[in-house]
Amino acid sequence: MNYQETINWIFNQLPMYQLQGASAYKKDLTNAYLLVNHLNNPQVKLKCIHVAGTNGKGSTSHMLASILQEAGYKVGLYTSPHLKDFRERIKINGEMISEEFVFDFITKYKSFFEENDMSFFEMTVGLSFEYFAKEKVDIAIIEVGMGGRLDATNIITPIISVITNIGLDHTQFLGNTLEAIAGEKAGIIKPKIPVVIGEYTPETKSVFLTKAIGNESDIYFASELIFKTYPSDLLGDYQIHNKKTVLQTIAILNANSIFKITDSNIKEGLLKVKVSTGLEGRWDQLGEFPKIICDTAHNKNGLEIVMKQIQKEKYDNLHIVLGVVNDKDLDEILPLFPIKAQYYFCKPNIPRGLDQNVLKEKAFKFGLVGEVYNSVSESYNHALKKATPSDFIFVGGSTFVVAEIV
Repeated sequence: MNYQETINWIFNQLPMYQLQGASAYKKDLTNAYLLVNHLNNPQVKLKCIHVAGTNGKGSTSHMLASILQEAGYKVGLYTSPHLKDFRERIKINGEMISEEFVFDFITKYKSFFEENDMSFFEMTVGLSFEYFAKEKVDIAIIEVGMGGRLDATNIITPIISVITNIGLDHTQFLGNTLEAIAGEKAGIIKPKIPVVIGEYTPETKSVFLTKAIGNESDIYFASELIFKTYPSDLLGDYQIHNKKTVLQTIAILNANSIFKITDSNIKEGLLKVKVSTGLEGRWDQLGEFPKIICDTAHNKNGLEIVMKQIQKEKYDNLHIVLGVVNDKDLDEILPLFPIKAQYYFCKPNIPRGLDQNVLKEKAFKFGLVGEVYNSVSESYNHALKKATPSDFIFVGGSTFVVAEIV
């Protein structure tokens, strides 16, 4: 196989939550341990920060990476999902893993993956650990895929665990209460390893405290400890919480003398997240006249903040290009969207994408009116044609919608 055939094989042969949803979810870590043992446990050679949370874990991971890069460290960054290129998931100092390394890894272990029914995510996690260990990174930022306790990344013992917040998302896997979901995320808290909590509610705080006390782990609630933040090139209103989480995490790194990060490193790192790490799709401005914003927010907690930020904008008319995946609770998210807007309904180009006609019909029940289009790009182009320079266009509803226009 060449590289492209290798990538096609990865996508087609292995269960992949990004495309398939529920059928790709594994309920234990047996395979993850089997894989890293086969790879001679590259993860034990790494100093890691493990980042979980319903929202903000991607932004938080990229901010941490940018700051640590600014401080002169060689930083591995593992995140998901990718927008355009599979290799976005695995980076060192903002540079994607090489096609050659991916090709060689898959070629070497392909029969092992097949024999043991490795999932797409398990294989990708193993690839990242192998790559970061061979490249001898100073630190690796590892973002949880979903949940925490049973996530394939949860075979590491990090130097800090981070949980950004808890919201109702992926309830079919993680539970349908905040306490249940917090319990799954708290599964990344390890014995005597400090943990940083970004946002919490009374229900989730007690879950975190109980887990941390049981593990003799120092626990830090960033929102109670950090009162001053710095500007960032990530302009979403929700980033204020993520910045506090990041600053508390950096404070622990400095206090433990594990790394040396100056205020100047922090300020510069926060201002250069996009250029240093390649992060896209977080209140990302794609045009000015009309102003065009895309955002990957896709659940109630994330969309609430984004919709409030749209309300602060000045415009004549609002155009919303909207698509979602088929396991989204539309009764929960559609009421968040403004009635006074023109909608362009579309289906993201993945098997999990919800049919645009179904979306339009459901949206109409909440007073959201618009037309359906055959693709995200067609929806987007129609919005561009209809909008005047003083209008505002928002593109979102799903990571996979944003992926098709950035």
